[in-house]
Amino acid sequence: MLTVLLIRHAACDHVGRLIAGRAPGIRLNQQGREQARALAEALARAPAGAADLVERPRIVYASPLERATETAEILGRGLGVPVDRIEALTELDFGAWTGRTLESLEGDPIWRAFNEARGTTRIPGGELMADAVERAMTGLRRLEREHPGPTVAAVSHGDVIRGVLLHCLGMPLDHIHRLEVAPASVSVVRLFEWGARVATVNWRPVGPLAPD
Repeated sequence: MLTVLLIRHAACDHVGRLIAGRAPGIRLNQQGREQARALAEALARAPAGAADLVERPRIVYASPLERATETAEILGRGLGVPVDRIEALTELDFGAWTGRTLESLEGDPIWRAFNEARGTTRIPGGELMADAVERAMTGLRRLEREHPGPTVAAVSHGDVIRGVLLHCLGMPLDHIHRLEVAPASVSVVRLFEWGARVATVNWRPVGPLAPD
């Protein structure tokens, strides 16, 4: 059994405004750095043990994109644990939509289909959501084999985390908007030989530096 803290990267200027996708050079803004530090402080106070919903991890993995690795590095420093990368949890490939504002996509019928039928609509020049979930789950299962027993953190991206949660819950990907996964939030999944169990969704530390 492996407990995974699925952590969405902290805030950057693109969140809620345009599609960053896999574009390079997108880093945390000041709010995001504060969110990551607040989360590190909260996790440092968390106990290490499978009886708790949010536990202290022994290692932090991160998507290779800068906003995720920067979040992971802040967490690693605050927790005093190593940080490594996991390619399987990189962002969904948004293809031709990368860099587009959300407003500019409003009239696009494929964008509407993508949001209404997420499980079957391929992004133009990009990735099918089901494929992204399959690669993410393959990566998490590899971590389960490498770390049997302890808790690990995995910093990834909103759509990837929601897709993994839906998969673990046995829900269609078309229901992706039913799950809230905020920047710098923690969702906890426990992986077993027989399957997976979702223990926590969208947990955030309480306090003045808590994520918005």
